[in-house]
Amino acid sequence: MRKVIVEENRYFDSVFLMRISQKLQAVSDVTQAVVSMGTPANIDSLMRIGFEDASLDHATPNDLVIALDTNTPEAAEAARSRLDELLAAQQEPDSDDAASAGLSAPPTTTPHAVERLAGANLALISVPGEYAAREARVALREGLHVMLFSDNVSVEDEIALKDEAVQRRLLMMGPDCGTAIINGKPLGFANAVRRGRIGIVGASGTGIQEISSLVHRLGAGVSQAIGTGGRDLSEQIEGRMTLLGIEALAADPDTDVLILVSKAPSPTVAEIVLERLASSGKPAVVQFVGGNAGIEASSEIQTRTLADAALTACRLSGIDVPEVVSTPSIDLAQFDADHPSNPAERKLVGLFCGGTLCQEAWAILQSRGIQARSNVAADPKWRVRYDKQKPVAGHVLWDLGDDQFTVGRPHPMIEPSLRSDAMQVIVDDPAIAVVLVDLVLGYGAHPFPAEALSLRVNQARKELRELGRPLLVIGSITGTNRDPQNLDRQRTLLEEAGVVVAESNAAAALAAAGIIERWMEGEGV
Repeated sequence: MRKVIVEENRYFDSVFLMRISQKLQAVSDVTQAVVSMGTPANIDSLMRIGFEDASLDHATPNDLVIALDTNTPEAAEAARSRLDELLAAQQEPDSDDAASAGLSAPPTTTPHAVERLAGANLALISVPGEYAAREARVALREGLHVMLFSDNVSVEDEIALKDEAVQRRLLMMGPDCGTAIINGKPLGFANAVRRGRIGIVGASGTGIQEISSLVHRLGAGVSQAIGTGGRDLSEQIEGRMTLLGIEALAADPDTDVLILVSKAPSPTVAEIVLERLASSGKPAVVQFVGGNAGIEASSEIQTRTLADAALTACRLSGIDVPEVVSTPSIDLAQFDADHPSNPAERKLVGLFCGGTLCQEAWAILQSRGIQARSNVAADPKWRVRYDKQKPVAGHVLWDLGDDQFTVGRPHPMIEPSLRSDAMQVIVDDPAIAVVLVDLVLGYGAHPFPAEALSLRVNQARKELRELGRPLLVIGSITGTNRDPQNLDRQRTLLEEAGVVVAESNAAAALAAAGIIERWMEGEGV
């Protein structure tokens, strides 16, 4: 039974509400729970997944919308009771934090917060897109750097905000900026890494996470990681914040080496950015995930993978590290003997939480002559959309964090059940022989991601064993032992489930590519 409740003029942060939705779905006999603000985009998403209710016609972005699908009326009542508890806890200020900040109650506006919190110099904004630009503009005019987590901000507003930020010599990170590390403080979906001499400017959240985590694990550290928002290197935005970020790191006495990371940028914008890097006076490393934009580097170094970018930067900073991260050793003789299909007919599927990691894996396969499709393929020729009724033929990599998968559901980095559900395709498609996965740790991510993944892998192995089919799962973990989830703990859980864990996303993709190449040769593995 489905039920929709609209509570007028009751605002909560969107990230907090995603976590609330996750907790409500754990209530017995609750099959689906979505708690969100009543923005047009959210209302449209609810309608598309079957929550059609007259009350939604009048919901506004200031209203709290609660959508529940339960097996029994009692479950709906239990979910509503649990929701009230969680919302009440969020509204009660922490007395110790309030006292230490000299506050009696949370401020209600940005100017009010600046007035009462002496020394504040950065605002993290996560409000519905229609309000985000206005709040960011207020923060900039209060002299604050801005990290704008919100999406659904127009290109015109983004240009205006970044122009004002550049004029005021302030960072305008975003919109849709999910990751940054400023003065050692992780913001959004970031990892816990040591301070060091390597500075990062990134138009890719999981790209920053993968590089910063590998830099830490290789023994170096991060001075600053400046997120710019995913559109910054597009033709429209023209790298406005990337250029300012490079300038800031070039002038930073605590930064010796620069890294620029982005999904495939506009070639003309890439040329401008590379020229700025070349004139920065510091060694620089560039990683354009999915393609190098057709630009030849001069003094800066363009790398093949995110892992190569981390390795190269560490070497440039004086850290003695190997030139490459080796791919994992996999003994597949028995796997080949047990698998009933012809090697040429076997199939790889990738189920990723990180969009940049998915695109990197796709690019690695393409560079090895392996034809694979993906919803984040840099080349439109190989780009596909998910259609449950029409399975994609051949190898395919899915970014499960894409909007088409997250309608009415939290991002899989926050709630891994989305990938767990998607793994049913492994059982349903007899051609699938190898699965490629990622695991992203850090602040904001699920507290036990490997547990959910290992349970689903074990379940799939059991089902496939009964069908006489083996299963090979190759993955990597983006994170460190300083992260709340602890890298080694997550690795142990995956390895106990039989997952082959590579040292980087690139190494996992290269291992999968090596297997497919053997299939293509018709030699078996």
